[in-house]
Amino acid sequence: MKYSDDLKQQAKQLYLQRHKVPEIAKQLGIASKRIIYYWAAQEGWTDLIQSETAESALARRLIILSVREAKTDRELNEMDRLVSQLAKLQKNKACAELSQTALADNSLPSHRSDKPRKKRKSIKNDISSLTAQDFEEKFVSQLFDYQRALREVKSNRQLNRIRNILKSRQIGLTYYFAGEAFEDAVLTGDNQIFLSASRSQAEVFRSYITQFAKTWFDIELKGDPIVLSNGAELRFVSTNASTAQSYHGHVYTDEYFWIPKFKKINSVASGMAMQKDWRKTYFSTPSAMGHEAYPFWMGEAFKKQNKDIEFPSQAELSEGALCPDGQYRQIITIEDAITGGCDLFDLDQLRLEYSEDEFNNLLMCQFIDDKQSVFKLNELEQCCSDRTLWLDFEPHHSRPFGDKTVWIGFDPSRTQDAATCVVMAPPDPEYGDRFRVLEKHQWYNADFSYQAQQIKALTQRFNVQYIGIDITGIGRGVYELVKGFFPNTQAIHYSVDSKNQLVLKGLDVVRKNRIAWDIEMTDIPHAFLTIKQTTTPSGQMTYSANRTQETGHADVAFAILHALFNEPINTEYQQTSTWAFED
Repeated sequence: MKYSDDLKQQAKQLYLQRHKVPEIAKQLGIASKRIIYYWAAQEGWTDLIQSETAESALARRLIILSVREAKTDRELNEMDRLVSQLAKLQKNKACAELSQTALADNSLPSHRSDKPRKKRKSIKNDISSLTAQDFEEKFVSQLFDYQRALREVKSNRQLNRIRNILKSRQIGLTYYFAGEAFEDAVLTGDNQIFLSASRSQAEVFRSYITQFAKTWFDIELKGDPIVLSNGAELRFVSTNASTAQSYHGHVYTDEYFWIPKFKKINSVASGMAMQKDWRKTYFSTPSAMGHEAYPFWMGEAFKKQNKDIEFPSQAELSEGALCPDGQYRQIITIEDAITGGCDLFDLDQLRLEYSEDEFNNLLMCQFIDDKQSVFKLNELEQCCSDRTLWLDFEPHHSRPFGDKTVWIGFDPSRTQDAATCVVMAPPDPEYGDRFRVLEKHQWYNADFSYQAQQIKALTQRFNVQYIGIDITGIGRGVYELVKGFFPNTQAIHYSVDSKNQLVLKGLDVVRKNRIAWDIEMTDIPHAFLTIKQTTTPSGQMTYSANRTQETGHADVAFAILHALFNEPINTEYQQTSTWAFED
């Protein structure tokens, strides 16, 4: 069911006035309470009222109930509890004020009291005993050379105002910047703000920092935000948090090349670190040249006004360089990381697992030129969502989606690439009538029997109603086994016609914003972007994903297309170009 913007606005106003969700649903005639929870989480309604004190929130709720006529017994009981809680808060507040007065009095000379002193309460998030030497031993001594270099830049006031790092995946920069910020907060008392594309991604920073405190110093950090005993605040904010601009401190923006509407988010980040003493740090793997952050990385605004000033070369940026626009930029590829002491990778194996384009983009910091891509980055960005807002999906449960229907799309492995499988929820009115990619799985170096067993395990966790499998090559063996335990399995035989249907269906769904995946699944838009426009030897325009028996490509994109194959292509969709795929 579709809900009007006016009805949503009314629900928002009631929510901000501390009405409970069941009350809002009843008052506005909304059949499902879940959609109100979804709106609140998606649009950050809770963030709008976070700054309100507990005392004022309770008072507001009490006022709402007190003006109602014909109060129910439940409402009367709630009022009693609110009055009791308000009284306790006011009493605690008075006691706190008395304690402050007593502390002030104790600082003056007085006669010694024979009364036994009460045991002093432990201080929350007490980091007062930590020193620079502690971090040197536990943190700095474990860093790779390229991480140490970033640390030196952070300590250089001529370089550290804006750091902009383009990086390979999985080289430990989120880990490093979490440690750097924690050390800085402890030793200086400065606020630290972590801005990420989703709440769950922001929580990665929190997880690292709480782990550091516990394993390094046996300190258990609590709170949201985490407020250290020296007053430093550590805030973990997603890009949909509407109150983010009210904070101030050193700002870390993670994976900014995968954040939709980067210009808006960058203005928020800049506002939080506007004062000269605050640092701004941006770091990300590259996406495509069409992303809003690309001109920011390239310094195009500055270049337009200063055409005669040269920026550092690619080689200079590999070493790190202060650019004319005041940003310190550095490129750290996987090869740079290995040279800098990181021994966590097998480059030869990674070259086998990824196509050349994927390897260059994900690990060598090269941008995708999306001008020739069939799917456009700005349209794919609209499909990004925050999985934590999907209240009907609990990924850690034995039945993550309950008894709700799912479809499965499977792309078999070839010589080098992985077998890829996606679990997708069909459109649900409560979640914008969009397909949702719930899970994706990749299985490397696995025979067709193992792949079929993994699909069978998914049918035991989910209420699967459809499975679409590419039967090319090893896919035929997987299909035959899956068909044995799941008869409603669709064989997809690749031909010019079937490929056209798959891509046209995908275009229709993406352009109409009828599909969503978690914003952290950055390999999904990447995979769609690799489906490009090409020409045949005779000069005919075609669209090719470069998929062969020898080299796999765009695997997760095609797994999604195999799942979408269960829905007929929209006959209203018009495509003027001639579509064909090279075999």
